[in-house]
Amino acid sequence: MSSRTVIRGGLVITASDELHADVLVEDGRIAALAASGTPAAEAWTAERTIDATGKYVIPGGVDAHTHMELPFGGTFASDSFETGTRAAAWGGTTTIVDFAVQSVGHTLREGLDAWNAKADGKCAIDYAFHMIVSDVNQDTLKEMDLLVEEGVTSFKQFMAYPGVFYSDDGQILRAMQRSAENGGLIMMHAENGIAIDVLVEQALARGETDPRYHGEVRKALLEAEATHRAIKLAQVAGAPLYVVHVSAQQAVAELARARDEGLNVFGETCPQYLFLSTDNLAEPDFEGAKYVCSTPLRPKEHQAALWRGLRTNDLQVVSTDHCPFCFVGQKELGRGDFSKIPNGLPGVENRMDLLHQAVVDGHISRRRWIEIACATPARMFGLYPKKGTIAPGADADVVIYDPHAEQVMSAETHHMNVDYSAYEGKRTTGRVETVLSRGELVITEREFTGRAGHGVYTPRSTCQYLL
Repeated sequence: MSSRTVIRGGLVITASDELHADVLVEDGRIAALAASGTPAAEAWTAERTIDATGKYVIPGGVDAHTHMELPFGGTFASDSFETGTRAAAWGGTTTIVDFAVQSVGHTLREGLDAWNAKADGKCAIDYAFHMIVSDVNQDTLKEMDLLVEEGVTSFKQFMAYPGVFYSDDGQILRAMQRSAENGGLIMMHAENGIAIDVLVEQALARGETDPRYHGEVRKALLEAEATHRAIKLAQVAGAPLYVVHVSAQQAVAELARARDEGLNVFGETCPQYLFLSTDNLAEPDFEGAKYVCSTPLRPKEHQAALWRGLRTNDLQVVSTDHCPFCFVGQKELGRGDFSKIPNGLPGVENRMDLLHQAVVDGHISRRRWIEIACATPARMFGLYPKKGTIAPGADADVVIYDPHAEQVMSAETHHMNVDYSAYEGKRTTGRVETVLSRGELVITEREFTGRAGHGVYTPRSTCQYLL
């Protein structure tokens, strides 16, 4: 049974083009585009017609950095794959790349199998996995080759969190050397965790226990130092490098310098670093705990460097690092000791809207919005052109977006399984109206019409963004 949908009258926006066009969807894929009102478009017939007059027609968002059900600090991220992917759909994101975790003493395969079991049959949208590598040894290195062949083509390492996820420089170098051979991409959490632990210990000894000290001990210079070190290790290994959740202007400068030298070095930032700051971490009555994440929020003056990096392509991707913990019962674990506050913010539902607000505010263009939120993450992680664009042959992951609708972000109205919003009360212009995932309606005129299990696991090719 063939199923056809026509989306008529909208402004189709991709990373490269803006055109008033009708879109024909057939059997879950984009079949054709034709200028609105032309005989070619008018000749299309379909079971379903969606009127997008006055709206944008954009590719579904690709959020390349989420943590559903992540164990952290004695608790778990509060969004399951079911609730988290449903919230993503509400926010116009139709693909997530989550992180499977290798525990120390265990294999990559065990970690990947565990995350496949968590997600299987639960997701409202399509999903893929990166692999967190916590235990670099000869067996792990061999497994990396096998995972790349299977479509898990990126591996995250941590220069932070000693005793949990931490890898030393030798382990990082070995993994980078392996990825240089097998085509994988190393993703790096770049903070000097050994030095940070010293500063945490000293702060607590002085009685500095409030959430704001989380930002003060995780210094921007220690993010910059680790970023520089990761770049040099990647250079020695001859491997590409993707630095996650860049928050400090000094770290952006390290990435820009490396890219000016022609290195395959890439950077991601997140909405929280573009829209929030240490002012939030300093909110009274422990409210600052809501904003504890790592890398931490920075003083507002860092935001200009992040926006500039996004315009100059020294930063290529905006992902969320969605890792929600409820304020009551989870963030509260750190009362009296900021180092025990679970690290992470909710945001998978907010990213596309916040970046559209950045278009409204003049920080980026409409096409750049789609580039950093859809096309480049798809290219970076081997999903393009199946994901991240509207073109014949691509999956029909399509969002009808109302650029004029106004909304107020709030925990009362969001769909993430968390008891607060990091953007409570923020007014934004632009809102998702209808979402198709592989041609199926998931959000229909602001109603959820999807289902758990519609989303499928999506193997990935290697990075398509290398110089």
